Amino acid sequence: MSVESRDKAAWWESAVIYEIAPISFQDSNGDGKGDLAGLLSRIDYLKWLGVDAVWLTPIYKSPFRDLGYDISDYCAIDHAFGSLEDFDRLLEALHAEGIRLILDLVPNHTANDHEWFVESSSSPASAKADWYIWADAAENGGPPNNWLSRFGGSGWEWCEARRQYYYHSFLVEQPDLNWRNPQVRGAIADVMRFWLHRGVDGFRVDASAVLIKDEFLRDNPPNPAAKGKPPPQRQTPVFTDDRPETMDCIEFIREVIDGYRGRMLCGEVQGKTDRIGHFYGNDRPRLHLPLNFALLDSQWDALSLQATIDAYFNAIPEHAWPVWIVGGHDKQRVASKIGEAQMRVLAMLLMTLRGTPFLFMGDEIGRKRVPIPPDRVHDPFERLVPGYGLCRDPERAPMRWDDSPDGGFTTGRPWLPLEPPDGATNVAGQRRDERSILALFRALIALRREHEGLHHGGHEPLRAQNDVLAYKRTDGRNEFLVALNIAAEPRKWHWLGRGRLLMSTHLDRPPEPLPDASILLRGNEGVIIALDPR
Repeated sequence: MSVESRDKAAWWESAVIYEIAPISFQDSNGDGKGDLAGLLSRIDYLKWLGVDAVWLTPIYKSPFRDLGYDISDYCAIDHAFGSLEDFDRLLEALHAEGIRLILDLVPNHTANDHEWFVESSSSPASAKADWYIWADAAENGGPPNNWLSRFGGSGWEWCEARRQYYYHSFLVEQPDLNWRNPQVRGAIADVMRFWLHRGVDGFRVDASAVLIKDEFLRDNPPNPAAKGKPPPQRQTPVFTDDRPETMDCIEFIREVIDGYRGRMLCGEVQGKTDRIGHFYGNDRPRLHLPLNFALLDSQWDALSLQATIDAYFNAIPEHAWPVWIVGGHDKQRVASKIGEAQMRVLAMLLMTLRGTPFLFMGDEIGRKRVPIPPDRVHDPFERLVPGYGLCRDPERAPMRWDDSPDGGFTTGRPWLPLEPPDGATNVAGQRRDERSILALFRALIALRREHEGLHHGGHEPLRAQNDVLAYKRTDGRNEFLVALNIAAEPRKWHWLGRGRLLMSTHLDRPPEPLPDASILLRGNEGVIIALDPR
């Protein structure tokens, strides 16, 4: 089924979205790095799995100091990934299979070799002099204030040509754009239109909460909870992050995308759950889907999960569509946190909660963090701020397609090492196992698509008791119960009404009527029950 044949304004509400870091997905030419041709060769897998859209981390021209989030040309494909022609072929092939494509939009900063910054840094009189955040030195000749970079040290870097400092939220080589300048906004809008005209289905906005910094350059106060945290977290970034003016920037980006039918805008947001509602907007819309990592941050027990889910639903506006994420290129693998058995429970939770589910490549095979030797580290955070266990390379290691030494990813030396073969945590092995976690993800995606109550239905919480997290989904005609045993030991669970078992996370119980309104949940088991009509 083509994209066009099922297009509707809110396709993302029923979609399952799959994040791909192309450099680690599939290599086609033996250089050890994934590329667009490799991704094209794996579309059959994406179709088989059943995902509705893929989100790609940056594939633009870049020196690739930070996974491509340092962009030197927004409208060119980096040669390591291929060409614009390769991109067009990929987009056409995805659309032919009914799979939409979301690109990363990085509006906060560029690479320092982008032509915009080259011109801006050349002279205070250049045509783009005010395209970045520049400031004079303090009276002592040092940085203008105490703002820190997320990658360690001062957020300010001296430019001899201009005799001024420029600000960088991230690497020294990633200068921040000045979103107070209408020309910058217009340039980013032109970038969006370039890709929207090519047919992309939306953007994920990187670092959307930090687009504006305090115009008075006021110092950030110390963070009272800084003990044991890496140096960049030793301030409370009230003057650099989540400024009120940022919402105007997001509204501008939304206006651009709203000029195109059926396109979606999601975005990286910051702060606690109670702040996430602001990113939806009210009178002026902002993000369709502000990305929500609450499940990743929650303690993994029934009572904590119950509270996490309730707090999130209460934090978003009534008109807002929820979002749930269980993995990402910046987030530690959840399977390493909760274990293989509970990863199956998480799969059922993700695919049955009200809202759009996002997963990161490899989550569907229960992949854990891959050990990275010190001499193979690429992550600039780990190289510049080592010793805090926050290296992101273990999540970004190449996809393991089979049990061969290089995992079917490449014929060369992979850019990051893979975990040793174990016979189980790879796509080919799990495709042969009808009860694997990959089989579970696929079955859940199909079941979710089949029943409107599981994707567009309402959500009714039930009281979590005895380590069982439970809730009801309904579309007004059909009702479904979801019960998840968060414990490793069996738990008896009771409910009102009669029903039929649809699925167990163990994939070993056939769909069948239940003799009474109770079920013995095995350790680490979740079930979906369809209630009989009243």
